[in-house]
Amino acid sequence: MTNFEYACPETEQEAIEMLGEAGEAAAILAAGTDLVTLLKTDVIQPARVIDISRIESLHGIEATPDGVVIGALTTLENIAESPVLAEYPCLLDVVNGVRALQIQQNGTLGGDLCHLPNCWYFRKGYGLLAWDNGRSLSEDGDNRYHAIFGNRGPAKFVSASRFAPGLIAWDAEVRIAGPRAEDASWIALQDFYTSPRTDRHGVSVLKPGQFMTHVRIREPERTLSAAYEVLEMQGLDWPLAAAACTLDLDVNGLVRSAKVVLGHVAPTPWVSDLAVSELIGKPITPETATAAGRAATSEATPLKDNEYKVQLAQTSVKRALLRATNQL
Repeated sequence: MTNFEYACPETEQEAIEMLGEAGEAAAILAAGTDLVTLLKTDVIQPARVIDISRIESLHGIEATPDGVVIGALTTLENIAESPVLAEYPCLLDVVNGVRALQIQQNGTLGGDLCHLPNCWYFRKGYGLLAWDNGRSLSEDGDNRYHAIFGNRGPAKFVSASRFAPGLIAWDAEVRIAGPRAEDASWIALQDFYTSPRTDRHGVSVLKPGQFMTHVRIREPERTLSAAYEVLEMQGLDWPLAAAACTLDLDVNGLVRSAKVVLGHVAPTPWVSDLAVSELIGKPITPETATAAGRAATSEATPLKDNEYKVQLAQTSVKRALLRATNQL
């Protein structure tokens, strides 16, 4: 582990000042469930680590006139126990899929949304794009767990966030603070993620001096939701593929509007308009859910070792839709 300076602000303004002083050499520490590992292996080598865990404004869940606001430091356990979030079952589906009490108790929503890729080439120090001597390791090497969508560019890793698909399905927004104390803005979570073209671009729109403070879900247009993750193991594991959906049904049970978002299959959460096109004006049945899954993966471009993920993604979409309508 490389030596670094440790800072522990107690307000957002202090955090912004400390981030600004360090610039690109700063790293944010929330619960540390992932950052500590990256520090130990020198995958990232910040000059300053800023521990935001004492900033009270970043904790908690509140129903406001503008929607439900969730602090970035809200834990998975807090999400599961919140009566306010009981109306968003897809979030609870994700918490239930994290089969480790330590992560549920300590892991934070903001930490999950900003989780860096689990790509083994990145974790071994080859950078986000995993290039070595002019060769793409993630394209030419073992790519069983890499992207099947959005992989025509240099990025082949998959977005690691488990909550992002469900929150994007709810059209959630995130608040970004910095780089100046007076700077704070809300943007759609769907627009937060980027597919980098160089290792300097990162996986989100966050710039030096900025950090995520809150997530907001406005009054929903759709009322049903669910998430489904395909896990290789029953213990602590990352999904091989996932999907989340939100649905609005008319009095006859026909779909008026919907949103389907796939996870762990692309460098960013993957919104599928093709899946939705198979649902509008139809009831959710095993047949329509299957058709939506097939449509969602019709433009997949698997790499040499991960074609199996196409079927897993189809299944994720189908089962998320059936779960949302209490058929699973």
